[in-house]
Amino acid sequence: MQQYEIVIVLTPLLSEETAKEAIAKYSKTLTDGGAEIVQEDNWGLRKLAYPIQKKTTGYYHLTEFKAPGDLINKLEVELRRDERVLRFLTIALDKHAIAYNDKKRSGAFNKKPAAKVEEAN
Repeated sequence: MQQYEIVIVLTPLLSEETAKEAIAKYSKTLTDGGAEIVQEDNWGLRKLAYPIQKKTTGYYHLTEFKAPGDLINKLEVELRRDERVLRFLTIALDKHAIAYNDKKRSGAFNKKPAAKVEEAN
């Protein structure tokens, strides 16, 4: 199974509950199709880089998962049909991206460097 990452941008007209329900629907589609969800990250309401359908904000959600390739087509068809979805982007991760995401999850990038203790001679 290939590892993927998908970012979904939902319309800002939804309530927080409705946005979570929409994301839960797509997570269920993934798990029912045999995917294993590695990590989910809800970024919340953020400003868009450019207006989409006259909207300047959107609910962002990132999901990293392992799935067979044919499941991606099914998921993307559902996303295209849903009026609540402004944009989505699915990326197949290579070994370097997977390693980077593992380090990011473990907190390797947020650690402060250890203070060097100088010994007096």
